[in-house]
Amino acid sequence: MNMKRHILCLFLASFGAHVHGQITSENNDRLREGLKQFPEADSNKDGVLTMAEGMAFLKKKKAPATEANAAALKPDVADVVYGTHERNKLDLYLAKNSARPTPLVVMIHGGGFRNGDKSRWGNDKLTGELLAKGISCAAINYPFLDAMPIQDILHQCARSVQFLRARAGDWNLDKTRFAATGGSAGAGTSLWLATRDDLADPKSSDPVLRESTRLVCAVCNSTQATYDVSRWESFLGTAKPEFRTSEAEAAMFYRLPSVEAFKTEAGKAILLECDMLSWISRDDPPLLVSNAQVVESPGNRGEWLHCIQHAREVHKECAADGVTCIVIQDQPEPKSNPAEFLVSHLLAPAP
Repeated sequence: MNMKRHILCLFLASFGAHVHGQITSENNDRLREGLKQFPEADSNKDGVLTMAEGMAFLKKKKAPATEANAAALKPDVADVVYGTHERNKLDLYLAKNSARPTPLVVMIHGGGFRNGDKSRWGNDKLTGELLAKGISCAAINYPFLDAMPIQDILHQCARSVQFLRARAGDWNLDKTRFAATGGSAGAGTSLWLATRDDLADPKSSDPVLRESTRLVCAVCNSTQATYDVSRWESFLGTAKPEFRTSEAEAAMFYRLPSVEAFKTEAGKAILLECDMLSWISRDDPPLLVSNAQVVESPGNRGEWLHCIQHAREVHKECAADGVTCIVIQDQPEPKSNPAEFLVSHLLAPAP
């Protein structure tokens, strides 16, 4: 840990006095590498490491041992393989002493679909709060964009849900009471899982794929409203050039040759598959959304990806379709609590 701490110190010190708030792991290689090695440094769990978060983490790490490290939870079952890709692995934190099958929250890390790791959930207080209430947790890893496009990554995450349902009897899980949560990329994926029509294929030769992907509820922290990025300017305003890593970024998200391919039949089908706003329908589960960057319009890439307009666009579509959607920042006091929201829906009496 001393060597790793030294590496992070070098990452941060190399910026000197010229660092501004808009430089994050989304647009800087050094901070991106820092987030990869220290996912726990991302204190607000939005999948983006800012300079302030990095410095705060480094200061905290200078102590011989922190309460967070001492209290870190160890999974009851680690690195369970749920698919063929090397990152198709999950950790299970199982609620103890339950006479009946327990509900489950699938925890999906952030990192822009480029980095992050399931181990972060061992240090997250939400995991402990849920376990204390008799709710088990499954923290998943999933392939990144260097391996496959976003539409395939989403289906890999859906497979983790189906896999857990297929093996529910092995771990005393109640397959009728599954939820999802995550930050940034993990939030958008949770939103997609909550809104996407059921992917269960009863005729599949793979028993895992016969299982449902539907959820009881979802908690989304710093979510994107949709992964059809062609819709973003309709509710965020015009993107500035510095909001993107390159002109080809949007097309490469889907492994399409250019943005012009969005207009082809194949391109339209991919965009629709990734469009959570289009998938929202009356039968969808309740959502709790928290996008803490409350600005009039995005001023940098981080705000472009995570600002309140994403949450409000989800809320607007949910309201039109009669789906419960709570945006924490738009709530009067007292604000909703993610753990309480999950507990209230997962432990509610059966209808």
